[in-house]
Amino acid sequence: MEDNMNTEQPMTEDEKRTAFETFLMHQKRALEETGKALEALLPEGFRVHGSNASKEFTKGFKVLVNAAMQELRKARKSGGSDEAETTQAPDDQPVSTTGKTKVRVKLD
Repeated sequence: MEDNMNTEQPMTEDEKRTAFETFLMHQKRALEETGKALEALLPEGFRVHGSNASKEFTKGFKVLVNAAMQELRKARKSGGSDEAETTQAPDDQPVSTTGKTKVRVKLD
């Protein structure tokens, strides 16, 4: 009996892939099929309303982020110089975040 491994045949695309790439390909296909299976379980109305809810959720956050950006722009234009004064000490040394006093912590 001849061993098929000894015969020289052109390598297929699957054989050119590494074992990890093949693993990832199978995992991707499994995930796609799982998605299709879950989609088949849900009624059409649920999918439509779920999609609409997702879109509205995204639109709501977009409005919130845009409003926050506008407020930040207003604050930067009106009071940009105040920020530099509060983050630096009068002699241009950085403000200490630990304070001047030390706290002794007793460990068991």
